[in-house]
Amino acid sequence: MSLIFTIFALVFLTELISWIGKTVLLEFAWDLYSRLFMNASYTRQRQLKAELLTAKKELLQTSAQDQFAKWAKLRRGVDKGLAELEKQNGELASSKTAFSLKFNTLMWVLTTGLSFFVGWWYRKAAVFYLPPGWLGPLAWWMAFPFAPKGSVSVGVWQMACRRVIKVGERTVKNILVPSEPVPVEMESKSKSS
Repeated sequence: MSLIFTIFALVFLTELISWIGKTVLLEFAWDLYSRLFMNASYTRQRQLKAELLTAKKELLQTSAQDQFAKWAKLRRGVDKGLAELEKQNGELASSKTAFSLKFNTLMWVLTTGLSFFVGWWYRKAAVFYLPPGWLGPLAWWMAFPFAPKGSVSVGVWQMACRRVIKVGERTVKNILVPSEPVPVEMESKSKSS
């Protein structure tokens, strides 16, 4: 793929991730990951919750004064179940935190890191050349910082692509979600008698 399309695709990917939102993508990826690789842990958590609810229901139906031995045994079971459930929840929360860190690192590498790398790697390359004398003395700005004179640099092309994509996004949003008409108050002149 040529440099011009590679940079456009990279900027589009970055903006697409921005539109969707990293938290939405994180939740979707976590759900997918947990269903594939952590199904046993979630099954155990659901099982613990069901057992705990059953034990609590039985505990509430048992009189602490009339059947103290049974009530105490049920109470110990509920306390043990709560401790085990908290431990399971803690393990799942730490797994999600670790996954979140890895996912956010991957998102940074795919968007910002890759953009920096491409800009650095192709810093002296011309994305494309402008016709001679097209912009006159401002042509040097298009080649900023290291591209050959009369060309468009990677950094400038990235900025242009990002700007065009943002304008396109705004246009699509305005078409799909029209603004509500603002009511205008009309002054009515009332005659006082």
